[in-house]
Amino acid sequence: MVLRTGGVGFEVRVPLSLLARIDGVGRPLELFTHLHVRENELALYGFLTQEDRSLFRLLLSVSGIGPKVALALLGTVSADALRQAVVQEEPGLLTRVPGIGPKTAKAIIFHLRDKFIPAGMQAAPLLSDADAEVIAALTGLGFSLVEAQGALQSLPQNEDLSVEERVRRALTYFAAP
Repeated sequence: MVLRTGGVGFEVRVPLSLLARIDGVGRPLELFTHLHVRENELALYGFLTQEDRSLFRLLLSVSGIGPKVALALLGTVSADALRQAVVQEEPGLLTRVPGIGPKTAKAIIFHLRDKFIPAGMQAAPLLSDADAEVIAALTGLGFSLVEAQGALQSLPQNEDLSVEERVRRALTYFAAP
């Protein structure tokens, strides 16, 4: 897109999602920009919000992510969906974007996860071996991971039960109305 200001036109690369949200040609538009300097090129990237520009800059900090891939990601996935995919470690959403494979998606998650967890909050606690066995048993029976985690959370934490008993009690979670 070409943005004219003061009689000078600037080529500004923007996410595809931004093009759908602007009013049209000749209308005033305020963009938050990032000037990307390379050895043989100066490229200007524009965003409607400071948050989108900050996410773009964060993505550029990930090894293997250049401005074109970062722009494609922000044009395809909303900022909230990106945060959720990173915090919940779901590379599947990221791999839907052209130019991002499984390895790159995992790199994005690895590098940005700590930056997306709100201050004062801890990352989700790691599962104990017994909890992991309960989840494996429930997903093996055909329940989704989300359902299995919900059933696991319903179990009393202070009781010392065998894995078999925990699975049995977790199954009652699904029988409850």
